[in-house]
Amino acid sequence: MASDPITPPASSPLGDRHVFVVSDATGETAEKVVLAALSQFEPANVILTRHQDVRSEPQVAALIKEAAEKNALIVYTIISPKLRALLQRRAARQKVPAVDLMGALLTQMETHLNHTPLSQPGLIHRIDEDYFRRIDAVDFTVKHDDGQYPQTMHEADIVLVGISRTTKTPLSIYLAREGWKVANVPLVYGIPPPEELFDVDQRRVVGLTIDPQRLAQIRKVRLRHLPVKTGVAIEYADMDYVMKETASSKELFAQHPEWIVLDVTGRAVEELANEIVGRVIGSHRPK
Repeated sequence: MASDPITPPASSPLGDRHVFVVSDATGETAEKVVLAALSQFEPANVILTRHQDVRSEPQVAALIKEAAEKNALIVYTIISPKLRALLQRRAARQKVPAVDLMGALLTQMETHLNHTPLSQPGLIHRIDEDYFRRIDAVDFTVKHDDGQYPQTMHEADIVLVGISRTTKTPLSIYLAREGWKVANVPLVYGIPPPEELFDVDQRRVVGLTIDPQRLAQIRKVRLRHLPVKTGVAIEYADMDYVMKETASSKELFAQHPEWIVLDVTGRAVEELANEIVGRVIGSHRPK
């Protein structure tokens, strides 16, 4: 419960007026509606008190008793039909004015949509939390693309490792949009991976492999679309070089049995993402 007094001029002739904002969740939505309504009135000594997580009969009884003592107006958003009806009955019995912000709207929507409401408190805030979690995941993933910021790689939910053109970046972004923080680490032939890779929880690491012939084809197409002066070695798409790269990456993966190894050849990003979530997140949910 939080108390938020709204300070008016000291000369208000009405004295203190109490408004209780009551919710079975946080009460933030109802409080915003009440504040919007109050803005339409001349300043008065209004003491706005938020009562959140009201989900039981004893809580309602205590609330009505306090409201009667303080001559308060109750404005409430209660999702449970049973608890909503209880508050209405007790308020009427104690002659406490009460305004239901949610009940009539839910009833009309139920009729219009021909669906029964879920009656689960706090869903709007869960949606908000999920949205911001996804935004954070995308920010983290973009920042940690292509081996960047290895010092914070340990914060990733999933770490993708593979040679060039093994769908690391598209897969990372897809997973990030699902709410997972992803770092991806490129493997370069002849250069050891960053030490930070071996400091993260090894059960979060996914090694990506691909058929060498398919990879050589992809790289040849890639080279044709690059400007002439890109600094990309001509051996990038050479079959012998590709064979060495893929063999080297598989050798690294074999040295780390806790890593999950997936062959990305001919597989859709969505399919790969689902398998990664199932195997990494399903078996060991990152904190």
